[in-house]
Order: sequence, then C-alpha cells, then structure tokens
Amino acid sequence: MGTIEGHLLAAAFFLFYALYYSVLVSLALLQGQRVLKPPLPPREKQGHRLWQRVPLEGMVKVMFTLTGIFTEFFYPPGINRMKMVDWEDPQRPFMFTDAWHHITMYLFFMLSGVVDIVSQLCLAQQSRKLERAAEAVAFYVLVLLLLAHLENKSTLEIRVHVLFLVPTFLVALVLNIEVWVPDQPPLWVLKTWMGMVLSTWMLQLSVVMYSPPSGQPWKADNPKDMTFLSIFFCWHLGLGAALLAAIYGLCSLWHHHCSSWTATLDPSYQPCPTESNGGELDKLRAEDSGVCL
Repeated sequence: MGTIEGHLLAAAFFLFYALYYSVLVSLALLQGQRVLKPPLPPREKQGHRLWQRVPLEGMVKVMFTLTGIFTEFFYPPGINRMKMVDWEDPQRPFMFTDAWHHITMYLFFMLSGVVDIVSQLCLAQQSRKLERAAEAVAFYVLVLLLLAHLENKSTLEIRVHVLFLVPTFLVALVLNIEVWVPDQPPLWVLKTWMGMVLSTWMLQLSVVMYSPPSGQPWKADNPKDMTFLSIFFCWHLGLGAALLAAIYGLCSLWHHHCSSWTATLDPSYQPCPTESNGGELDKLRAEDSGVCL
C-alpha cells in the first residue's frame, strides 16, 4: 500500500461497504425493522441450490483482500516482497515492514470474510455474534497496525494516520458493542457514518501523500498545511453525514414510491377464483363494488 494505487484499492474496499451498509440502514429505518439484516433460516429450511446460499458479503471480502495481498507482494510488476527477513545479512534484519503491516490488515479482513462464509454456509444455524466479533477483531487489528505504522514517519504522515485512527477505532468499538447489544439503530447509524468518514479520509490521505492537486507536496514544517489537515478532516465528518443523509433520502423516495404504487391497487378489486364453487362466483358478480379480473 506504499503507492497511491494501494491506498485507493483499500479506500474503495471500505467505501463499497460503507455505501452498502448505508442503504441497508436506511431501508431498515424506513421499514421499521428491529434487525438490520434478518437472520438466515436454519440450514434444513434453506434452498438446496448452493448459489442461493452463497454469502456474498463474505465472498466480496475474500476477493478484495486477496487482491490487496497480491498487490502488496507483487506491485509494481517485477517486485517481490514475500521475503520477510534478509538471511544474507549477518544481522538478519526484517524487510518490507510497511508491506507486511498492510498484508496483516488484509489477512484479518479476509478472516472476517471466511467467518461469514462458515457461519452462513457451513453451520447449522447462522452465528451473527461470531460474524460481528470477527469483523471487530479486524478493525482492532487495523487500529494496532496504524499505531505501529507511525514509527519513523514524518510529521505529516503521523498526522494523517492519527486522524485516520479516530473513525477506525469508533467502528471497531461499535462492532464490539454489537456483539453483546445487537440491533440498536443508533449504533447502525454511527457505524455507517464512521465507515463513510474512514473511507473518504483514506481517499484524502492518498491525495495528500501521493498526488496533491496543486502539484506541490504538503510540507510538514508548514503550520498552515498541518492546520488544514484537521480542517479537512472535519469537512470529511460533514461529508460523511451528508452522504448518509442523501442515501437515506433516495431510499425514502424509493420506499414511498413503492408504498404508493401498492396502495393504488383498489382493495375492492379482487381476482375471481377460477376453481371455486358457483355460489362464490355468483356472489362476487352480484357485488357492485367488486370487479372480476
């Protein structure tokens, strides 16, 4: 992830899930659901076809993280970072520490995806607590790696990563709470909001560190540059809330449109029973308010 492409890949992964959960949360709130995602029925009551039971979220996690791992190992082309220790050096130093930080992060999110697949596909009854716990562990590992990632970094890199820690830790904390206190709508909203901030700030981090629009690199010794980092982070808090509100508004329009469409069907219109007895059919024909379809 030591390139802009690596950071953009990770940001796309988090942004995809933030947008996905924004839609889920919006629809759940509009429909008055008490659970964000209804649990799967017991295994014996599920469909027999495998594609009907494939856990898409878990599969997407595994695919994204595998892509990230191979990118860390072999991108740019011709690079191989799989070697962890330089055995030819008498001091046996560790190599590619930043890459191994990122690979470890991807591995724990892959583990979360594998837990989703096992819980939904292999267990007799889906374990939502296990899925949340695995996802919480992945975010806690990300927090620990970010703290370790601050070693021997410039002041600018330290500042952007410390700000990145804030939403990451809050997402991990909410997931941790949901293991024991699930299905709380305020926690759904907070988790989704912080996930949105996390992903958009990672995009900002990529721009600041690798491709500033002005063409001039950000300077750690410039107080104005450092101050604007905090200002931009606050703007990302507002941007995350605005995106969540916009998605909620779009889902509300869709929800009310569907509700009004179903409401336009006049309840007096009833389908005629084609296989009922003659008395019921004559009764329906005699009613002025009823129309046979």
